[in-house]
Amino acid sequence: MLNRVAYINEPESWKEEFEFYHPLTVRFSETDMFGHLNNTVPFTYFEEARIEFFKSKGFMQDWVKPESEQIPVVADLQCDFLQQVFFGEALKVFVKAAKVGTSSVDLHYMGIKQNDDICFVGRGTMVQISKKTGKGVPWTEEMKQKLGMRASVK
Repeated sequence: MLNRVAYINEPESWKEEFEFYHPLTVRFSETDMFGHLNNTVPFTYFEEARIEFFKSKGFMQDWVKPESEQIPVVADLQCDFLQQVFFGEALKVFVKAAKVGTSSVDLHYMGIKQNDDICFVGRGTMVQISKKTGKGVPWTEEMKQKLGMRASVK
């Protein structure tokens, strides 16, 4: 199924590159009248996992300071659904930096059920911008390193 997702070139190596994940449990309020996960909810899961990912890198702590000159913004986000997910299921939502640009990072996501089945995947571009100008602010070399050795610089 992963071979049909445009941003995944080599499914096995793509999957193996993930290290960071955030655990979640599907709440009743996140399901629809058919009992499965509403199709808008994975985007919230991506947000939660992305925030925890950036906290683990030490970025969020700086971005949320009132005196911070930079903030992160999501430029685009997509999700590909591979399996249904139901109320009460425990998930791991993985995040990795797939490509690092000058001020942007292409993040990839993977939702996995307890039985190790992949239920959804996604990708999105996040840009570090200036609060004052709204223009991109380049990553420092230290930030690029923290985003991971596997990340490639454009």
